[in-house]
Amino acid sequence: MPAEYVRSGFSVSDAVDTMISIRLLEPADAAAFSALRLVAIDTSPSAIWPTRAEEAGRSIREVEARLRASGTQAVFGALTDDGGLIGIAGVRREALVQLAHKAVLWGVFVAPAYRGNGLARRLIDAALTHASRDWGVEQVNLCVNTENEPAKALYASLGFETFGVERRAMRVGDRFYDEQHMVRVRR
Repeated sequence: MPAEYVRSGFSVSDAVDTMISIRLLEPADAAAFSALRLVAIDTSPSAIWPTRAEEAGRSIREVEARLRASGTQAVFGALTDDGGLIGIAGVRREALVQLAHKAVLWGVFVAPAYRGNGLARRLIDAALTHASRDWGVEQVNLCVNTENEPAKALYASLGFETFGVERRAMRVGDRFYDEQHMVRVRR
């Protein structure tokens, strides 16, 4: 078990059937959020920006600011009944008036022990509902590694459609990865 789980009070061994709640994260969740982001980078370095060193270098104040919900930013978390953060999804609305109908879904991650139980779908649903209901967003964009078949299938099942592929969008070590750009338009 990665040390990040232990330090953040995660209990991932056989707790997959534990009651899970989805809620908007707040600045008080910064330490758990940072720890889970490091797990995400360690688990999926070709799916998560930034690098481990860049993420670990963020101050707690920077992370708290990132988790402070606003009219343009919200981060949702999946939490066990004992408060362990096991999944995240962020949504960011464009601030400029001519672009404010759009948002970007980012940072979707569920701890490996909890995958396959619909948590990513629930997190994304919460983020999309928030963006639509609270901000009036009509279009949500995202990027996904072209090799991440489970994520691409999930996004497609939620109504996202591919509109392009960015070649060599991300480099991890000496390897380049393409990213698929997807969009979901509210009809």
